[in-house]
Amino acid sequence: MGRKPRIKPRRLGQKMRRIREALGISQNEMLRRMGLDEEYGRNNLSNYELSKREPPLSIVVGYARLAGISVDLMIDDKLDLPKDFLKAARRPPTSLKAHKK
Repeated sequence: MGRKPRIKPRRLGQKMRRIREALGISQNEMLRRMGLDEEYGRNNLSNYELSKREPPLSIVVGYARLAGISVDLMIDDKLDLPKDFLKAARRPPTSLKAHKK
């Protein structure tokens, strides 16, 4: 395996913030809806949304599920969020805890 650092998505934080703001919820509420409010705090989300830190997969998957989009739309810098992603995001929230084993 190579020794080069992997390429990190540059727009991920921006997309995460856009999703949360489009949903009209706080960072604390975002964590609660993802079922991750006991594992992470709003300071964590702030750092991820400002691209200061790279989010764990559980956070990326949570944002994607709440927005009703696939994860690749979030992590691929060449792809923009769909303009109508909020239609899918209006579904009842699902907790990530239900998917943990």
